[in-house]
Amino acid sequence: MEPTPKALALAEPVAAVLGGMRRLRSDGDAFDPRTSERHFTLYMIDAAVVHVLPRLLERLRVDAPRVRVQATYCDAAHLDLWLQSGVVDFAMGAFPSLVSNIRRQRLWLENFSCIVRAGHPRVRGALDAKQFRQEEHVLVTAAGTGHAYAEAERALEAAIPPQRLLCRIPSFTGAAHIVRHSDAIATLPRKLAESLAGDLGLVLCELPLALPALDIGLFWHERYHRDAGNQWLRGLLRSLYAA
Repeated sequence: MEPTPKALALAEPVAAVLGGMRRLRSDGDAFDPRTSERHFTLYMIDAAVVHVLPRLLERLRVDAPRVRVQATYCDAAHLDLWLQSGVVDFAMGAFPSLVSNIRRQRLWLENFSCIVRAGHPRVRGALDAKQFRQEEHVLVTAAGTGHAYAEAERALEAAIPPQRLLCRIPSFTGAAHIVRHSDAIATLPRKLAESLAGDLGLVLCELPLALPALDIGLFWHERYHRDAGNQWLRGLLRSLYAA
């Protein structure tokens, strides 16, 4: 179902109204994480979900047992509007297009690794450029996410012969599961690759290809910069993940 022209025209003013209502509720309010029942929504791709949410949820269980977080994955073309309106509290990742009235806290610099299944018949922990091109690959696509991984995706696509591309999927975790049940290779953000390798019994290999690193950050809109709950959660995230 596609939005009508009228719905699209109303989207911005409606978002502004919602944002104003939220500011009236929260501006100047004290925030006590021990008793708050605040609900936060974070825009993140699955790589961030796997790397970030387990530790964050464990910390919330102890420090803020009634606070709830929700990860969402939506149309990145409207991400700046959703941050402005408060529909999304934070975006976590590498989003170079988020600049207008957006604050950013750098968290970490992310590189890439390859993963293969344990017992792969040809790859046993070492992978050179020639073998990388000869093996089949699962390529993760960032289409529609607004994420800077798209640049790395283009470099991978240029390096992998088309006939060696097993499939494209929009999920890093999905790629890892395909690798577990095939002889294909997937190239993932390193922290995610390390986590999934342990969980799924996969083998990490150094990527024999130079890819642009991802500058992972936390993004929020200027109008919520002084919101007490917003300040608390970004401070917690900074303490857990900032390099």
